[in-house]
Amino acid sequence: MLLHHRLLPRMLISSSTPVNTSLLLHRTSGCPSPTRRILSPWCTALSHVAAPQTIDHSDSDELLGEVQVQLPLDRLFVPPGASVSAGDTEAVTTRVLKGSNIVLGPYARGDANVIAADFVKSSVRPDDCPRDGLPEFALVGRSNVGKSSLLNSLVRRKRLALTSKKPGKTQCINHFKVNDSWYLVDLPGYGYAAAPQEARTNWDEFTRNYFVSRENLVSVFLLIDASIPAKKIDLDYASWLGQNKVPMTLVFTKCDKRKKKKNGGKRPEENVENFQSLIREYFEAAPPWIMTSSVTNQGRDEILLHMSQLRNYWLKH
Repeated sequence: MLLHHRLLPRMLISSSTPVNTSLLLHRTSGCPSPTRRILSPWCTALSHVAAPQTIDHSDSDELLGEVQVQLPLDRLFVPPGASVSAGDTEAVTTRVLKGSNIVLGPYARGDANVIAADFVKSSVRPDDCPRDGLPEFALVGRSNVGKSSLLNSLVRRKRLALTSKKPGKTQCINHFKVNDSWYLVDLPGYGYAAAPQEARTNWDEFTRNYFVSRENLVSVFLLIDASIPAKKIDLDYASWLGQNKVPMTLVFTKCDKRKKKKNGGKRPEENVENFQSLIREYFEAAPPWIMTSSVTNQGRDEILLHMSQLRNYWLKH
């Protein structure tokens, strides 16, 4: 009998009640477990939430440095296998990953490092995807949001996933095996208006079928462009994932870009905060989120550590 095993970003953190988050994973029994090296986690990816970095508020177009925003406990994501109570505030805030709301838990290990990454196959149906049962993380977002660029940044390869300035180029479910033990999955972008309606319908259908039927999917990483205000199509997608109980991490891309205030533009961290405020009505607790840039590699180590702790918990449970 198969046990369907998934991690959900719906952990409610109370300021007065301890929270045990070791729950809600789905997994196929008998899934092969790769050899895991137990090393020290990358301490450089940690940051004190209570002491945010200074933000330059000038109106220039120069690149924006990494920003750590101050967050209360009830807006942090506590990973499976960890717990939080009101008396743990100081200890917890020292273990929040930079540019995110994610607490580093006991399952984040040295296997976060990417040693090798290779393209495996492209599929047009979920049934055609690899069947080896290895855990996988799917990247999805609006066309031209930077999925392929982020994937290349994560594996430190410039052209593992081909990038294009023309939206809508990714039209299949593309599997990339990492360290011969887990997968990164590049999915078709959504919202590309120039694509034929039939093609858009087919992409949406098989992508969503993949989300609800893929038993070894640990989490979907939903990419959101932080250089522009929130778009309804992204909010709808996040809502759909939540309603269908698909585990989700929000990845805010292009956080190196900043708009001129005199033209009405907002800084990336302002767009990030606005997006989160708009989706709070869909979730009983804050989903995990990370700010990234494929230009500066901001968020790369943080994403890999987050994937590591989700993956290791999934493999054990």
